[in-house]
Formats: sequence, structure tokens, C-alpha cells
Amino acid sequence: MKKQPVAQTLSVTIAETIRYKIMVGALTPGQRLSEAMLSEELEISRNTLREVFRVLTQEGLLTYAPNKGVYVSVPDMAAIIDIYQVRRLIECDALSHAYALHPAVQKMSQAVNEAREHEEVKDWIGVGTANMKFHIAIVELSDSERLIKLYRNVSAELRLAFGHLNDPKILYAPYIDKNQSILELLDSGHNQEAADMLRSYLDLSERTLLAAYKRNQTTS
Repeated sequence: MKKQPVAQTLSVTIAETIRYKIMVGALTPGQRLSEAMLSEELEISRNTLREVFRVLTQEGLLTYAPNKGVYVSVPDMAAIIDIYQVRRLIECDALSHAYALHPAVQKMSQAVNEAREHEEVKDWIGVGTANMKFHIAIVELSDSERLIKLYRNVSAELRLAFGHLNDPKILYAPYIDKNQSILELLDSGHNQEAADMLRSYLDLSERTLLAAYKRNQTTS
């Protein structure tokens, strides 16, 4: 098997690092990225970082503004609708065809417990990150590396879309119990019911985000 060049492998690794920073909320929508600071923090050359910026800009996670620099993207209404369309297609199908003893089910359970721990200390960003882990685990039920990779990218963009909410508690708090219910349905072999609950849940989440987006557009 032909090996990837070292520079290319490094770019892939750094791109994944930045995606993860976005997914866990360490990088926020609209934040300007300093080339000098990031290259020093990640211990890479500016040329490598520029290649990473190019890749993430193509993915929609970053935005280049001429004469201003590179910023973390702020998803618009079309992006939000598209993200949720992808989520419904991938996640609901994964639940429909899953089996209860799949290793990812344990990850779903761990994510619910983690969310409750963050809820106790009112760490809503932490709840959001645990929620992301829950949904990534759902996709892992598919046993498809391509879908898992695609969904990780979608998750990062989704986290940016959540930036339209001024109060993350509004979005994250209600879904802890919903995630628990989905897990219980899956554990008891009621896959289709779990998928149907998730579909309704995603519809509600999408409406909440779109309403927040419209409010922000009205007040800006």
C-alpha cells in the first residue's frame, strides 16, 4: 500500500483537530482564527495551516474574508435545513437497523450519563458535547466508516449552527430525557419506535434552531 506523504498526513490530522475543537465548542461561530497563534499552538508551519484552512473552508466550517482573514463559519438557514436532512437520513436509518448488543449502544449510554453529570452543574456546553457523542454513537450503529466520517464533519457544522441560540440550555436540556428514552427503546428491541422518536426529536430541534436564526436576523 502506498503511504501518504508526511505533510499530507499532518494536514489531515490538524484538520481533524480543528474539527474537534469546533464540535466541542472550543472554537465558536464568527471567531477569527489567528494564523500565527494557531501555527504556534499546533506546532506546524503556516503553509500546512493554510492547506488545512483551505480544506475546512471547502467543507463549510471556515470562511475566508478577503483582506480580513479566516473566520469560523456561521451557518445560514439553508445550511441548517441541509444539516437536519442529512441527520434524519443517517441517524434514523442507523437506529432502524441496529442491534441492541452493538458496542455503540454502550457509548450512547455513557453519553447520557455524561450529559446528566454536566446538567447537575449547569454546564450546558458540556451537555451539548455529550449530546454530540450520543448522536455520533447512533451513526456508529451503521458500521459504515464512510457514514461515520461524514457525520463527524456534519457534527462540527451542527455545533456552529447551535451558536444561533443565546441560551444553550433551551436546546440541550430537554433532550437528555429524550436520549434516554431512545436508548431504552433500542435496548428493548423497539428499533422503529426509537427511530420514529428520533425523527420527531430532530424535527423539533430543527424548528428551534431556525426560529433562533430568524430572531437573530431580525435583531441584527
